[in-house]
Amino acid sequence: MIFRQSFDPPSSTLTYLLADDLGTAVIIDPVLEQVGHYLGLLDQLGLRLAWALDTHIHADHITGADALRRSTGATTVIAASCGAEGYDRQLVDGEVLAFGGESLRVIATPGHTPGSLCYLWRDRLFTGDTLMINACGRTDFQRGSSVKMYRSITQKLFILPDETLVYPGHDYKGRRVSSIGEEKVLNLRIAGKTEQEFCDIMDNLNLATPQRMHEAVPANLLGGRLD
Repeated sequence: MIFRQSFDPPSSTLTYLLADDLGTAVIIDPVLEQVGHYLGLLDQLGLRLAWALDTHIHADHITGADALRRSTGATTVIAASCGAEGYDRQLVDGEVLAFGGESLRVIATPGHTPGSLCYLWRDRLFTGDTLMINACGRTDFQRGSSVKMYRSITQKLFILPDETLVYPGHDYKGRRVSSIGEEKVLNLRIAGKTEQEFCDIMDNLNLATPQRMHEAVPANLLGGRLD
């Protein structure tokens, strides 16, 4: 088993490389500007990339999915409910993606966007912008929903074992991993909150629009294809 976590400073995006013992790999939430780094890592570790996975349509960076497909032949993947035409495969809740002797389970978690999803691998949950460390993704654009976010987290993620490791799609404070047990107790936005209390918090965040949103969203609907 191989596991690597990479970080893109401009977008504070965390990307994950997983591989089985025979060298078949997947990448979760790749960033276009970091594709050279991923390719170097694949070469260094002797891995064949089978899947390039996104957790949702990103608004703060352009995905590296298409660039990885062109370089490695990997199959690009996103949720069917994203309405993204540029991916090879579109997933629904409960699907299982095999890579070599390993597999990922797809958990649909609408809220940040209608097509947000998480990937569960062994004891590790890759949460994209759904559940973050002491936070969660915003719900004020791209047809987000605070109600759906609350239900996705509490009814789909918080039912997992407390020891499940949480690997988010972003962190802005240098943190890299949490757990379901920690987030159930310590997450300031949702721990111990009613659905209405959570919605009140989310509806009053008053966050700035991501700087690259108008560039990133159209490109990401095409899987990161720029031509």
